Amino acid sequence: MSEARPPVPPFTAETATRKVRGAEDGWNSCDPHRVSLVYTPDSFWRNRSEFIQGRTAIIAFLTRKWQAEREYRLIKELWAFTDDRLAVRFAYEWHDAAGNWFRSYGNENWEFDGNGLMRRRFASINDLPIRDDERKFFWDRAGPRPADHPGLSDLGL
Repeated sequence: MSEARPPVPPFTAETATRKVRGAEDGWNSCDPHRVSLVYTPDSFWRNRSEFIQGRTAIIAFLTRKWQAEREYRLIKELWAFTDDRLAVRFAYEWHDAAGNWFRSYGNENWEFDGNGLMRRRFASINDLPIRDDERKFFWDRAGPRPADHPGLSDLGL
């Protein structure tokens, strides 16, 4: 039996938007094992300057990431789509061990297999130091972004 993660390609505007929000919710869980299950077993990533392949490597990468990026909160937004590819922009806020806050901005290109699992992910990300009073992402850290919390466009990001 093969794994499936609906919605599956070919994407429509509605299903692409749902796929992006599902990814946002998953990443906001900060659970590397949960997040890894939406990728093919041999998924290939470029994240910044790091190249990652396979779920085991994804889990290791995400574990390191969320140990360093504390109080992580992410918002994703669909930018464009085709049958099996999505272009996504995102921003997330976090602080380091010393309490310094950052907002990281980026773009991702995703490619999916027929079962809706992501087989390729290319991410370009830049970090901007921010003051605590410049933060914009406020919701319970233990859960997804509430439906009434503004998205990136609403926040002018």
